[in-house]
This record gives sequence, structure tokens and C-alpha cells, in this order.
Amino acid sequence: VHSMNGWEDLRRRLAADRRCYAFFHPAMQDEPIIFVQVALSCGLSSSIQELLETPEREELDNSTDTAIFYSISDCQKGLKGISLGNFLIKQVVMEIRKEAPQINQFATLSPIPGFRTWLRKKLEEEEPNNGLTELIKFPLVKGPISQAIYSEEQKTKVLKLCAEYLYLVKKNEEPIDPVARFHLRNGASIRRLNWNGDTSIKGVEQSLGIMVNYHYDLTRVEERHEAFVNQKKISIDREFSKQISDTEIQSSK
Repeated sequence: VHSMNGWEDLRRRLAADRRCYAFFHPAMQDEPIIFVQVALSCGLSSSIQELLETPEREELDNSTDTAIFYSISDCQKGLKGISLGNFLIKQVVMEIRKEAPQINQFATLSPIPGFRTWLRKKLEEEEPNNGLTELIKFPLVKGPISQAIYSEEQKTKVLKLCAEYLYLVKKNEEPIDPVARFHLRNGASIRRLNWNGDTSIKGVEQSLGIMVNYHYDLTRVEERHEAFVNQKKISIDREFSKQISDTEIQSSK
């Protein structure tokens, strides 16, 4: 998901406070089927750039309490229709808990690939003369989207619309966003949105730089998985619920 920038970047992603897990098959012993990159950190991460650039921690102490799944990559196009990511994540959680029992929080730092496209279309149809519409059309460049570009009011509105996109915009009763579908089906909940979560050109083009944390509460994963599969219920945490009005939450039930 996040391309590597040379050997130093590769070395950092394989450092003492990082993990990389993969599924292999005997027929392709030297090539993974799918792999996930994990950062072991103190608390939840809100920026992929900060996560990738954080100095290496040579030892894991008791303050290392969180595992962040920040990149999941399918390597075989022919297996695209087979969902292996959920099995890999569950296996990885068991491995990490065995190795580092002090880690008690499992979450992702995930992209929102279709948000900007959806938002642009929505605003053009509903609010064509809104100043925000012109900002979204503008070919944004790499870097933090600061108040120099967006006012605080516009930032709040964009985050609210992003919450709406993840929680209310659906296809066949499931979220239209493919990453959201994947994690919610696995039993995760939507934890929070992160402004300037990915300030790369790709991140800005996809979602205006916003990223989302999905939270895997191990005591409720199966319950939430069943609720999503059988009732199409989307589980959300308190931080995310603050970005959606009670009316919108009720309308989705």
C-alpha cells in the first residue's frame, strides 16, 4: 500500500519495533501470497509519515502497547477473489500476543481510497457554488493540508463528510469503501478519522490526506463480525461517533 523509498526505508520496516508477516504456499515457496506490515508503538498512530519516519526503538518495553497494521498487500492477482487478509490478521494477532503480551491494542492505519472522488461528485451535484468544491477540484500537491488551504470550518465539514462516506454510503447494504468493508467484515470497528494522515501525493489524491483507524477489540471481534455479516451493522467507537450526528447514526440502523 505504501511504496518503499530505497534500502533505508526497507531496513526501517524490518527493524526491532516492526514486523512483517506473510502467507506462503508450497507451490510458490519463494513468493508470498499476501503480507502485512506491522508497527509496534506506544498508542494509536494518526499519520503514516510519522509512523514510517519514527526513530527505531531497539527494545520493546511495557510502554509498547499497540500493534498498528499499516500495510496489507495481495501479491497474486489470480487469487483476488479469495479473502486471505482476515485469516492473516487473526494469525498475526495470536503471534504478537505470544511474543509481546504487553500489547493490548490492535488497530490499523488505513487509506480511504474512494473518498475524494465521491466527495467531488457529491459537492458538484448538491453544492456547485461552494468554495470547498473548487478546493477539491484543485490539483493538490504533496504535503500537509493546512489552514492556509482549508479553513477550520471547511476542515470540520470535510471530516464530517468523510465520516458520512464511511458510515452511510453503501452498495448492497455494505460500505462502498473497499477497505472499510474488509475490516468491518473481519470484526473491527471504526475508531477515528485522522486529518493529514497521509500527506503523500497518493494520499491527498485519494482522500485529501485523511486516514482512518479500524480497531480490533479482541473481546468483541466475533460479535462484531456476526453483526456485520448478518445484520449489516457497522460498529463504531466513541471518537468516530462524535463526527456523526445522532440523526445520521439512527438513519443507518
